[in-house]
Amino acid sequence: MAMDGDRPTVVHDGYPGWVTPVIIVLALVALAGVGTGWWASNYAQQSRQAVNSDIQTMKQAYDKNIEVVKQDLAEAGKTNTALQNDLSVVTKRLQATQGELKKVSEESQEARDEEAQQLAAMDSQVKDQLAMKASAEDVKTVSGEVVVVRTDLDATKKDLQMARSEMGTLIAKNHDDIETLRRLGERDYTEFTIAEKNKPQKVGDITVELRSTDPKRNQCNLALVVNDKRTEKRNRTINEPIFFYAHGAHQATEVVINQVEKNKVVGYLSVPKTIQPTATSAGGN
Repeated sequence: MAMDGDRPTVVHDGYPGWVTPVIIVLALVALAGVGTGWWASNYAQQSRQAVNSDIQTMKQAYDKNIEVVKQDLAEAGKTNTALQNDLSVVTKRLQATQGELKKVSEESQEARDEEAQQLAAMDSQVKDQLAMKASAEDVKTVSGEVVVVRTDLDATKKDLQMARSEMGTLIAKNHDDIETLRRLGERDYTEFTIAEKNKPQKVGDITVELRSTDPKRNQCNLALVVNDKRTEKRNRTINEPIFFYAHGAHQATEVVINQVEKNKVVGYLSVPKTIQPTATSAGGN
């Protein structure tokens, strides 16, 4: 009989008991990782699609804005061209005005040349109109316009033969001359008659007072009141302009006496249309 000390020892082969739970945990972690990776991939794809959509939207808006800017630039270019053309016209007119101021003595000839150019231009325009007209009635109408224009131009040429003052203004000697100057449209004219001495009379924005007359010499003494400033004008001859300037004006206002009788004078006030007829200072005696 065998002794207890001789009992065989049984050895069990295999993994420890804790290995299986560890493997399960690792498997779960791996599955969670796979799930997280899939979710991240799906989210990244959605994000890329959203970004691409936003980029496309921004590109379309950008293209639209670029087109609007191009249109605005085109309009600005047209406006700039128009402004440059207007500036060119104004510059040419200013240069012409400066040339006239420098050549006062040649104004009559220049005016006649200008009228001739206008007549030539009108003739050319009329010829074009006649070429376009089909009926005899239209031809008669245009021909009548030509006659009127020629008549006005001939009258203007005659008007330009009037004497000019030292300031270059045409001097009217009677009512008909004044009417002619009115038609030219360059200045405003106010005719007046003062039939009594020492009685101030309002003429336009100034006051004229007759002090004395000398019919034999066609002379008179006047007093002008301009903005409450009184100035004596002695021994003034008929058709001799008396000049004074409005504040800041470059063109003179003038008084001209056309007739001198005993205690009576007839004349006119001439005011340039480019300024307000408010005189502030008088010229010399």
